Amino acid sequence: MDEKMKKIISLAKRRGFVFQSSEIYGGVEALWDYGPLGTAMKQNIRKAWFNMFVRQQSNIVAIEGAILMHPKVWQASGHIENFTDPLIECKSCNGRFRADHMIDGRFVGQGEAKEPNQCPNCGDRDFTPARNFNLMFKTFLGPIQDEANATYLRPETAQSMFTNFKLVQESQRLKVPFGIAQAGKAFRNEITTGNFIFRSREFEQMEIEYFVKPGEDEQSFDLWVEKWEQFFLSLGLRKENLRRYEHPKESLSHYSKRTVDIEYKFPFGWGELAGIANRTDFDLKQHAEFSGQDLRYFDETTKEKYFPYVIEPTAGLDRLFLALLCDAYEEVEGGRSTTTEAAKEKETMLKFSPSVAPVQVAVFPLVKNKQELVAEAKRIYAELQQKFSCQYDETGAIGRRYRRQDEIGTPFAVTVDFDTLEDDSVTLRNRDTMAQERVSVKHLSDKIDALLFRATME
Repeated sequence: MDEKMKKIISLAKRRGFVFQSSEIYGGVEALWDYGPLGTAMKQNIRKAWFNMFVRQQSNIVAIEGAILMHPKVWQASGHIENFTDPLIECKSCNGRFRADHMIDGRFVGQGEAKEPNQCPNCGDRDFTPARNFNLMFKTFLGPIQDEANATYLRPETAQSMFTNFKLVQESQRLKVPFGIAQAGKAFRNEITTGNFIFRSREFEQMEIEYFVKPGEDEQSFDLWVEKWEQFFLSLGLRKENLRRYEHPKESLSHYSKRTVDIEYKFPFGWGELAGIANRTDFDLKQHAEFSGQDLRYFDETTKEKYFPYVIEPTAGLDRLFLALLCDAYEEVEGGRSTTTEAAKEKETMLKFSPSVAPVQVAVFPLVKNKQELVAEAKRIYAELQQKFSCQYDETGAIGRRYRRQDEIGTPFAVTVDFDTLEDDSVTLRNRDTMAQERVSVKHLSDKIDALLFRATME
């Protein structure tokens, strides 16, 4: 594994971003739990997505669909027949791998190349022929476990937006073009996992199904590629670490007219961050056929009925989370502090945009053995906490506390010192520049608000 990835994984565990699920029992492969900071950061990402694509739009609404759906949904969507990966098995160690992830005996993005056609586990070269493996997790509704009661954990969030198309459109009186948005969990029984949270079996998607009139789909598609890329840039990802990948026609999904992926340059190589697909009218036609319901849109102006085309911008929240961690990660040799104590060591920083940083403001008393300083610091902390994501810390030297906040990506830190008790001002420190300025407590909240807004706009 890449050394940078090892350091990021270590930091994520040590500081409470991501833990391996059920770690006390040895963990479960490709399942992850988000700690306090990771949970806060995921919430910030969701909020930014919702604000940009739902709250600030007049023709996009959000729903929250069930994870379990009628089994006919997955027949109509083609998932039962087509949602498969080619599985091969090593005849010596019985290791199972995705055939399309192996290039000269290695997994794409998972290490150095080995001998051609060699098993990554045992080194043997004798594999079974590839067979299709369905990636959906099967379960049962009710107490009887038979095929009549079988269903699946959803492998994507899209289908409930199609099955609810007519209900949403009519209840909200929406006119084409309009969109339905949803963020939520999806589940895939991946054959090949790895690269931390990049490819896992339980993950979260942020998807939009944007319904347009046939013939207007290509222009809408291009606009959504631009919008989707701008969203990632607005969260702080560097443009040089993003690129577009146009799927060749022969590799398109069965429902797709055109698909463009937005890829990110992870430490282990370029990987898919998000995608935009032109799903044509496939989904609504399929669900109309299988359900017997008329899912056509009625245009009151032209008095015509038609199945809208669908443009689908989708992103994996967990992959975006990982990309933001990787993009923000920096190491400073010798540290950035002027104190002897801190300057001896390498300093790790996460230069998050304030829009996604799990903590926006840290509050410290200069020392913890002066009750008047502690009391004032806690009062200021409680006040700022009403508006910002805050963390209070009184343990250790002030330089160490600054460094701890740098390591989790906190943009600003407030220090309450002895001068605070005299003139009612505090020291406000900027993570990126390390600049410090005195700010009146009365104006502190407005000052931080302005700085956060400015940093988000840059």
